[in-house]
Amino acid sequence: MEIKTKKSDSLNVELTITVAAADYADREKKKLNERRRTAEFKGFRKGMVPASLIKKVYGGECLADAVNDVLGEQIQKYIDDNKLNILGEPLTSEKQQEIEWVSGNDFTFVFDLGLSPEIKLDVVKEDTVNEYQVSVAAADKKSMAENLKKYYVEKKEEKTDEEIDKEVTERLKGQLKQEADWRLTKDIRDYFVKKAGVKLPEDFLKRWLFVANKGKVSQEDVEKEFTGFAEDFKWQLVRGFLMKQFGLKIEQKDITDAAEAFVTYQYAMYGMGNVPAEIIKDAVNNVLSDRRQVENLAEQVEDRKVLEKIRETITLKPVKITSAKFRELK
Repeated sequence: MEIKTKKSDSLNVELTITVAAADYADREKKKLNERRRTAEFKGFRKGMVPASLIKKVYGGECLADAVNDVLGEQIQKYIDDNKLNILGEPLTSEKQQEIEWVSGNDFTFVFDLGLSPEIKLDVVKEDTVNEYQVSVAAADKKSMAENLKKYYVEKKEEKTDEEIDKEVTERLKGQLKQEADWRLTKDIRDYFVKKAGVKLPEDFLKRWLFVANKGKVSQEDVEKEFTGFAEDFKWQLVRGFLMKQFGLKIEQKDITDAAEAFVTYQYAMYGMGNVPAEIIKDAVNNVLSDRRQVENLAEQVEDRKVLEKIRETITLKPVKITSAKFRELK
């Protein structure tokens, strides 16, 4: 076994591994023997098929499986021994030569590894982010008031101008508060991603996204969506770093509470506000049995915990702004 590395920069490593015949011979023999025990050929009793016939039929498959087993173990060992934090998965290099699968040969494989950037970041009181306080614009009030008047006329309900004005104001304040909260979250994320100066192995990640999605996306799709993906990925790295720095942890109760909130919200979306506790509990259990949903909930919990801690620590600068100006912000 021979392993060579070439580091083109701090985020990209080229790994060349030569697997010698001695490295895979025993494993290849074992796989052929396993095939012989289970193979069924007409005219031969099970387990008594000649080894030469087994090798002729299954030799290529057993050879490739044996070599790939050794290769996978050595790649993981290299990553573990060198304490590398890789992004995605190792990719076959574009420099890889075509493999001629002949038993007894040595095989050389070339892989590209994308490394996670080292993050150094402190969150301090001096970090300042705008917290927008958005006032309700007259134009917005007028438009909603007209729509509400039409709605109540159709419902045959009588509402005074004062009642409609109050309802409009409360609705708009609620909407604008949600928009301002979303904006604050975005600005905090952007601020600390920029402060951390996160760099990514972009070419590697574009290749990995294309390969990992197995034909679901085109190269053009990857290019088109990459900027958004990269910004979100940078925040994930920063968020993970801050979880450790703040000493935050995700407990099972956090996930369960998040699942219950998700389920309750889903029912509310369908106008079902007073769902019996047992039904909620069953729905929560269904969510918790789905690994992908649990992973999504864990991300949401991590996001909330980190953002709450940041907001407690930094300076939020109140900025008064009209709804029209607020929506012009980039």
